[in-house]
Amino acid sequence: MPLEIHDLGLIDYETAWKLQDEYAAEIAEGRRPPTLLLLEHPHVYTFGRKGNAANLLWDEEQLKQRGVSTHWVDRGGDVTYHGPGQLVGYPLIPLKPIRPDRSQEESADPDDPADRPVRSDYIGYIRKLEETLIGVLMRYGIASGQIPGKTGVWIQADVHSRCPRCKPEDRQKPAKIAAIGVKVDARGITRHGFALNVNPDMEYWDGIIPCGLNEPVVSLADLLDPIPAMDDVKAKVGESFRSVFKNEQG
Repeated sequence: MPLEIHDLGLIDYETAWKLQDEYAAEIAEGRRPPTLLLLEHPHVYTFGRKGNAANLLWDEEQLKQRGVSTHWVDRGGDVTYHGPGQLVGYPLIPLKPIRPDRSQEESADPDDPADRPVRSDYIGYIRKLEETLIGVLMRYGIASGQIPGKTGVWIQADVHSRCPRCKPEDRQKPAKIAAIGVKVDARGITRHGFALNVNPDMEYWDGIIPCGLNEPVVSLADLLDPIPAMDDVKAKVGESFRSVFKNEQG
């Protein structure tokens, strides 16, 4: 597919959110090719359609001290963190329609089968995003995979045990290295996307219960020495995305 990849650097969350809307409309109208936005955000917590405010653990003063903004958004899932050192990808691509109902906008939750889009293979799209990131991690020598019933990319305990920063009890568990939360709009264009932890400040996960799950979170910096450069990770993500989605057409 004729995919454009744009590196936006560090960009405010709301600015990127509005840009997604603008680009998605142009893609739906045939005025822009499918597009992948790669970027980093300033510190922000975002809540999806299944968001629970109780999963935000820091109070307003703590958020202010640490420079964290919060947003309630129209993707699936609960709360997640974005910040410098984390690679965020927003694919804006048309998915193949699989059902005829075009009556409403879809912004489903990957953890709720009853909430799937009527037009597009939403769950299949999620699996392809996971496959994209699993391929990237494999190129760095990190074995990762999926966990049935959970969205995102995970490393198993034997890999997690390499993390010197992580709590000893957590090293015995799988850990999430990439989060996914997406939306498919009424015209079948994808929004939001994935977040791969490259070298973020992991203390910011202390302020939330990520995705409403009390499970460990890890980064490439926890597992690799030297830590890969963000530009190198972006290049590998772009290559892997093109490969996995090469047959996807609107």
